[in-house]
Amino acid sequence: MGSLSRDDHGTHWAHSELGEVVVSAKEIADRVHELGRQISHDYAQRPPLLVCVLKGAVNFMADLMRAIELPVEIDFMAVSSYGAATKTSGVVRIVKDLDVDLVNRDVLIVEDVVDSGLTLNYLRQYLGARNPRTLDVCALLVKEGEQRVEQSLKYVGFTIPADFVVGYGLDVNERYRNLDAIYTFVGEA
Repeated sequence: MGSLSRDDHGTHWAHSELGEVVVSAKEIADRVHELGRQISHDYAQRPPLLVCVLKGAVNFMADLMRAIELPVEIDFMAVSSYGAATKTSGVVRIVKDLDVDLVNRDVLIVEDVVDSGLTLNYLRQYLGARNPRTLDVCALLVKEGEQRVEQSLKYVGFTIPADFVVGYGLDVNERYRNLDAIYTFVGEA
């Protein structure tokens, strides 16, 4: 996990709203490469379709697909369960659906963070009804003790405390996605 020291490189514009570094840019890069190697090994015979859950997972997806040494395909889905809040509402809305057929495909959902698990549970049921051969999850972050729905996650980047975090794709009101590390958020939502 990230050192709990301040990493102000490139974050001066958000300095007053960022707390401690939870996961550093180097730790993210190292772990994404490890995940890429594992996925390349596990799916060597049947390259997966990577389904990026927008918008939070876009940074993770971009780095992960480059770390996978297979001819993967990608598609994007947008769901909403937060709105402008820092806690999930529990109500999931599909904002953008997939463009490809999932029948008999090996599908790997690429998710930014699993907290309550409600959104991911909904997505698994929704996509599972489309008859993929396999349907697994690669989550960058899992928040400790927050799951309201039991999850079986094939790949996990980091388990972190239940604090609200931003950076590396994660946001508050569409801000902070461009930070290269993950920080606790101490500003006003």
